Amino acid sequence: MLVAPSLLSADFLNLAQEVEKICATECDYLHIDVMDGHFVPNLTIGPLVVEKIAKIATKPLDIHLMTKNTEFFVSLFAPLKPAFLSVHIEEVVHLDRLVNLIKSYGIKAGVVLNPHTNIESLRYLLPSLDLVLLMSVNPGFGGQSFLPYVAEKLRDLRTLRDKIAPNCLLEVDGGVSDKNIALLKECGADMVVAGSYVFSSDDYKNAVLRLKV
Repeated sequence: MLVAPSLLSADFLNLAQEVEKICATECDYLHIDVMDGHFVPNLTIGPLVVEKIAKIATKPLDIHLMTKNTEFFVSLFAPLKPAFLSVHIEEVVHLDRLVNLIKSYGIKAGVVLNPHTNIESLRYLLPSLDLVLLMSVNPGFGGQSFLPYVAEKLRDLRTLRDKIAPNCLLEVDGGVSDKNIALLKECGADMVVAGSYVFSSDDYKNAVLRLKV
């Protein structure tokens, strides 16, 4: 299982130390939640802060845009060259065009689905994607509980993915912990985002290892 700890749950008063500490674990990516206060009722960090994070991080970045005016935000964050840049299907009108724009920067393109969003909306675009991120909580805040019905949704998406886009990674974000990681693997997750579970732990290294099933 690929693991991307979410810095949303890190200690922002000691962010540099938190980045260094989490990069010393066996995690695969650093997940960056960008919230604009419009698409979701919360504000997080902008490109100036993420640029500083990128300079000290020894793990590649997995940036998740929870924003309106998404194309504008893509243009802000693409120069930082994250490994993945993911956008919400619920906000983007011309999704195929935006996916191609992300790829034109040499970045892997991801699309995010909120818990209620039907996976069929991705059927024809899925072969063009590098990543699909399923939200297993309603986006905007960390520390929420996993929505159980997302497990069935993940199974259905895995079936579709295996048929038409076997190289596309399936990622899950929200309420992930050692209590449900085996279920998520069984349902088809290739990668998980974990925020409060990892950063509330006294031992980041062991918390990450418990997710790498």
